[in-house]
Amino acid sequence: MNKFQGILLASDFDNTLLYTEEALRAGVPTPPLPERNRQALEYFMAEGGRFAIATGRALAAFIQFAEQVPMNAPGVVCNGAALYDFAENHYLETAMLDEQARERGQVLLDRFPEMAAEAYHIDNVIHAVQPNAITYLHEHITKAETTKADSLLEVPLPLGKLLFEADRTILNQALVIAEEQGWAGEYELIFSAVNLLEMTVKGANKGGMVRRLAARLGISMENVYCVGDETNDISMLTAAAQGFAPENCSEAVRACGVRIVSHAKDGAIADVIGFLDQQISRA
Repeated sequence: MNKFQGILLASDFDNTLLYTEEALRAGVPTPPLPERNRQALEYFMAEGGRFAIATGRALAAFIQFAEQVPMNAPGVVCNGAALYDFAENHYLETAMLDEQARERGQVLLDRFPEMAAEAYHIDNVIHAVQPNAITYLHEHITKAETTKADSLLEVPLPLGKLLFEADRTILNQALVIAEEQGWAGEYELIFSAVNLLEMTVKGANKGGMVRRLAARLGISMENVYCVGDETNDISMLTAAAQGFAPENCSEAVRACGVRIVSHAKDGAIADVIGFLDQQISRA
């Protein structure tokens, strides 16, 4: 039997598999996938392992990078709102926001005119309301064009998620308002970066969708390993048999019992696969 047979490895994309923070902040080109990661993933899959992406990006914002990433399992997109089969080019599962999400999101935009929102339509379209500098930098690194809308109420359904973009101080204030209104009990409201706040339907997170993926593949959660760097990754990091994080991870991730590996720039995924390789060899 191949060494990694029956093992699922799921990894976040931005700042985990590929370090994109500098591209986001400075508007420079997105770097290529570290060669260490590519070689390690090819080895992992050749030895029977299943590798999946688990990204906060919408399909439209990841699809252009999909061919660059060695993977042999469906991927989690929209921060856990959908599971997509890249081999067959169709969604396997979706968890869409209700219509009230648009209304509530617009309330926050009206309260904070300096805040932008991206609305992720399931048909691979990203709508931008009140776009700001962060929106355009985000568009630059994802290479996914946005369609401008004057209001979230004009954006068509179904939507996988809303992404609010502003300075952290503004996002924190918006989160407080959402919590005071009781909306946090109906939606996942999770930071995926310092200036990005994600909103998906309750239960639609990376951890929940990784569990569904593992079940589809017939793999026990005892044999699932996850890697991520931000708060929106914690649900899958804590669901896994072992969670890993690159050195550049947030303090919230560092505090949740993960094993720290090298910086995303240096090939963190290669370190994870190397660790699994050693563990299996010793067993």
